[in-house]
Amino acid sequence: MIRKHKKFNKPRTRFDSMRIEEEDKIVERYGLKNKREIWKAKGKLERIRSIAKKLINSSQEEQERFLTKLKKQGFDVKTTVDVLALSEEEILKRRLQTIVYNKKLSTTPKGARQLITHKNILVNGRIVNIPSYMVEISEENMIKLVPKKRIGKVATQEIPEEINSENKEEIMEVIGVQNG
Repeated sequence: MIRKHKKFNKPRTRFDSMRIEEEDKIVERYGLKNKREIWKAKGKLERIRSIAKKLINSSQEEQERFLTKLKKQGFDVKTTVDVLALSEEEILKRRLQTIVYNKKLSTTPKGARQLITHKNILVNGRIVNIPSYMVEISEENMIKLVPKKRIGKVATQEIPEEINSENKEEIMEVIGVQNG
């Protein structure tokens, strides 16, 4: 069995009040579940930065390939130096949860998270239930709510026989049930 490695590192100082306050603000702003999600964003940022550091001395073609990949993911970078200047908030802005909230599909970031986990969001025609899904630029315009059929309780219940046939047809039209 292949062991999965964790994708984040905990902070070195556990009770640093400045760090805790900053993380609390970020958790509130982006509607995160816990601070581990911030640490995962920092870990992803570190991996991107390490690739950029390795590519500084490589050919221009490899650097351009890496930069175009980052541009597709939605990061505004022109050189490898810009990659080193990225922050974890820029990664958090590319998450599905944040984009659903920014597109006004939900009223709060936590509401966006709930919509996603309850499988009510489509990305490119597919249901995505992962709030940390990194949305590419090409997928950003394809995010929408899942269309739901609204069938009320009245429509699923039987209509009493006491109602004469004329009223029954009118009631069926009002509640949206088709004759069949």
